[in-house]
Amino acid sequence: MISILLASYNGEKYIAEQIESILNQTEQNFRLYINDDCSTDNTFKISKDYEKKYPDKIKVTRNEKNSGSAKYNFINMMIEHKDDYIMLCDQDDVWLPNKIEITLKKMVELEKKYGKFTPLLVHTDLKIVDTNLAEISESSKNYLCANYDKTKLNNLIIQNIVTGCTAMYNKTLADLTKYPKGFIVMHDWWLALTASAFGIIEHCDEQTVLYRQHGDNSVGVHNMKSLKFVLTYTFKSNLIKNAIYETFKQSETFLRTYNYMLLDDEKEFLREYSMLNYSSKLKKLNVFFKYKTFKNGFFRVVAQFMFC
Repeated sequence: MISILLASYNGEKYIAEQIESILNQTEQNFRLYINDDCSTDNTFKISKDYEKKYPDKIKVTRNEKNSGSAKYNFINMMIEHKDDYIMLCDQDDVWLPNKIEITLKKMVELEKKYGKFTPLLVHTDLKIVDTNLAEISESSKNYLCANYDKTKLNNLIIQNIVTGCTAMYNKTLADLTKYPKGFIVMHDWWLALTASAFGIIEHCDEQTVLYRQHGDNSVGVHNMKSLKFVLTYTFKSNLIKNAIYETFKQSETFLRTYNYMLLDDEKEFLREYSMLNYSSKLKKLNVFFKYKTFKNGFFRVVAQFMFC
């Protein structure tokens, strides 16, 4: 059984379209869990109406109080559900019809190769679209100049490559996923770090999601090849500094949460990296080079060195 976790909040504009795209998947061996974070619009009602129509497919719950962020709503669901296979779902996207089928096929291949008791995470490419589903980019991977092969902990600690709405992970990884003891940037980044430290991350190059950009996204995307992006990285140094600072804090949380499970060299790396917030620029650069911890792409690396 595949469990799909959808964390909802004030998504009345798009959630019905998303639910319909899930119900119309070519692979039907799934159950959709929707947990609403105290929406103030009709999101919860829309979800409950679908639950009534499809009681064997959809289960809807609601938090007693707002969690404060989509990442915590997702994390709470991820801690609760430890099923055979788990997929994460944003309320405002549209899944292409064979999304589950493609991802599950890759997961089964990995289980045959590495065994079912290996923590496994599969993710895919996606199409970026506007609020009306008009295509902005056929490939998020190309648009963001992403390198899906950088799955080692020293790479993922500074830059996430896994978009949560494209991900599927197995029960072994689900059992390892713990509630973070401190700050995290996003739930999917936290999941990717866990998979990197203890298991295997692989990807499919197929696009399986229409990733809607509408101005209210929790996390948006930017064209890394555009002049606007270059100028942002040149003149908005505080944004870059804060983003790097957050990786220091998140690494400290990861070390604190998984300390007893990590290898000695991983602990050493995480200790040094998490202390960089209190270090000189020279020390930061030394650690980056020592562990080959670099962002992907020329402009990202330049900004990392300039504004760390």
